[in-house]
Amino acid sequence: MLGGACLLLAMAACRPVEMPPPPQAVAVGPEASATAAADRAVATPVGPEAGGASADPTDAPVRAPQVVSWSAGGLAFEGVAFDSRGHRLRLVDQAGGPGSLFANAAEAARAADGLAAVNAGFFTPEGEPLGLAVAAGQAAGNWNRESSLAAGIWYEDGSGIQRISRRGALGAERARRMPELLQSGPMLVEDGRAVRGLGGGEPRPRTLIAWDGGSRWWIGRAAPCTMPAMAEALAGSGGPGFRVLHALNLDGGRSSELWVDGGVSGGPLTRRPLLNRRVRNHLVLVAR
Repeated sequence: MLGGACLLLAMAACRPVEMPPPPQAVAVGPEASATAAADRAVATPVGPEAGGASADPTDAPVRAPQVVSWSAGGLAFEGVAFDSRGHRLRLVDQAGGPGSLFANAAEAARAADGLAAVNAGFFTPEGEPLGLAVAAGQAAGNWNRESSLAAGIWYEDGSGIQRISRRGALGAERARRMPELLQSGPMLVEDGRAVRGLGGGEPRPRTLIAWDGGSRWWIGRAAPCTMPAMAEALAGSGGPGFRVLHALNLDGGRSSELWVDGGVSGGPLTRRPLLNRRVRNHLVLVAR
């Protein structure tokens, strides 16, 4: 999604839509007032709870990636669940700008020997990352302290552990030393609670990452909806096969894309709007 001086992401009431969603008009601009403070509302758990503790015991069998789709709060979600002990995400960035190397998520994934991929962070009209992006130790963009579209971070530290947190928990200097990192936003779920202040407007397709705080992750898309409704549906949900502890919004609308290889249980799968917009970077699922 484009970012610039007048960033505006409008949101409205959600409506249930079957995947894949129809092409959506482009909404340009910042999210209307996503709060970076820890002001949260407890969301009602929605969907089937999948077994108690949020994180697998360290001696539990490593789970193979699989396509996991579910409905919660009247919304449809579709994506890939994986175990970070056997697989990891990596950021595939295009220094030449959107579409300079890869026309879509499938091309980005295949170039990295990946099993699945989604579009990643927001970018400016000039094609630069809206926040900081670090791919295989190479940094692009700049640390963004202001925009709600960069309020959260996904990153991998030097020991290979991946996490989601608010930007303030890491800071610019430390962030640049991470081997993999992406600023995006807003945060959707924090400590199992829906984040408040996400605004309202028209429904749009969404791309996101969900995490249980341990080794279980999910990347994928939500059918057209507002940001607040998506956060409420995710909070405390067991839909992806685990309780969502933290979730981070990625670029959406016409940028929203999901590709899954046929070697993944439930694949192959491609979800790409007809008028899909080429993006700056992708998050690709690879084997460790």
